[in-house]
Amino acid sequence: MPSPFVVDLDGTLIRTDLLYQSLFLFIKQKPLQLIAPFFWISKGKSHLKTELAHRVSIDISVLPYDTAVIALIKGERAKNRQIILATASHKIYADQIAKHLNLFDRVVATDGTRNFSSHAKRDFLVEEFGNGGFDYAGNSHADIPVWESAGKAYIVNPERGVEKRALKKGNVERIIKSPSNQFGVWLKALRPHQWIKNLLIFVPLLAAHELINCSALLSGLLGFVFFSLCASSVYIINDLLDIEDDRHHPRKCNRVFASGALSIKTGIFAVPLLLVFSFTGSLLFMPWGFSLILGIYYIATLAYSIVLKKVTAADIIVLSLLYTMRILAGVYACSLLPTFWMLAFSMFIFLSLALVKRFSELREARVNGNHEKTKGRGYYPADLEMISSLGAASGYLSVMVLALYIQDHATVAMYRNPQIIWLACPVLLFWITRLWLLTNRGDMHTDPVIYAVTDKISLLSGLIFGIIFWLAI
Repeated sequence: MPSPFVVDLDGTLIRTDLLYQSLFLFIKQKPLQLIAPFFWISKGKSHLKTELAHRVSIDISVLPYDTAVIALIKGERAKNRQIILATASHKIYADQIAKHLNLFDRVVATDGTRNFSSHAKRDFLVEEFGNGGFDYAGNSHADIPVWESAGKAYIVNPERGVEKRALKKGNVERIIKSPSNQFGVWLKALRPHQWIKNLLIFVPLLAAHELINCSALLSGLLGFVFFSLCASSVYIINDLLDIEDDRHHPRKCNRVFASGALSIKTGIFAVPLLLVFSFTGSLLFMPWGFSLILGIYYIATLAYSIVLKKVTAADIIVLSLLYTMRILAGVYACSLLPTFWMLAFSMFIFLSLALVKRFSELREARVNGNHEKTKGRGYYPADLEMISSLGAASGYLSVMVLALYIQDHATVAMYRNPQIIWLACPVLLFWITRLWLLTNRGDMHTDPVIYAVTDKISLLSGLIFGIIFWLAI
């Protein structure tokens, strides 16, 4: 009779880690119980896994299964081999996955008393089948002892250094590696295209006519770098918290953590590293006001990611304030003074853009036939008309703020021909109206700020807008 074929779960059958995923889901669902996992881990890793498994449900149907491993399992099943799922993940999740795939004859997993990992897994398999009496597929350093006692070793997307150690045993039958560009994957995780939003840091310089001030410009550039690093750490946290919601989304399922292109452990390591660079640089080289705004921005984005994004209306207001904070960061980075008109204009224009983002998501859900509350949000597709009305109204209010700004005495003193700025009002009206018409038609498939800096007509509108202010000066 053929020897059994044993397959690991985390990092092998699925391109994720259920312990870390369940932990982030727990934090997202019960943020006020954030300290609880620390008490559970003090009683052992198996206890932590048991507590999380009983409190957090994972949709196993959307997990990033490795198709190459599934094909391997099917091939071994065709040889009439016994297929065993042996995992350090909790038995609740392992049983659900086995039932979903219908590929396994037996499941051995962590329970409330034993963490079925590394040597514990090796000892069980040797006791059951004898030394060399089974083949094993795994991926991590914890699998090395199991491979040493296996008949044949199958290595799947190995962690750094694992392949070299496993090959020393001389029983490696096959190495399965998914093609990937790690540099490109990391770039996707950091979302550098979103750094375009941080160009708002330079808006105060433009408004104060100080763009040729080299000292202020250098401070603005440093502020842009530190703000971007901080923002990237938040994007990673947000992706980790939203990992299951993203897997249900037609486009977001391709994000690096949702798809398994990067491990959750890698993301956990990257976050503090980015924050250290961001805040250390800010405290050493930037004015205290910039560091304060950066800290407030970070706390606000964490609150948004964990709680506020699920609160109707609060989410879009916080989103608009996060844009405004970038402008305030630019004010303090360049040692300028914030103005009423700048803050009022940014609040209304960015509230309109935040509503564009929500409208696009809801419209897509309605087109796909979903009339329930959107996953991870506080809105229903039935809210579309109201969101559209609020968004257009907010955009037009920003035009009114611009018109009032033209009549301000300080504005008259700053410009040689302030009346020319009136020409900017119809340009802004055109852009906002067009933006909402395109959104209503379903043509807005990306972040509206990213759209604004990539759309040709938007760029032309921005150029005309800038020329008008230049002529006024």
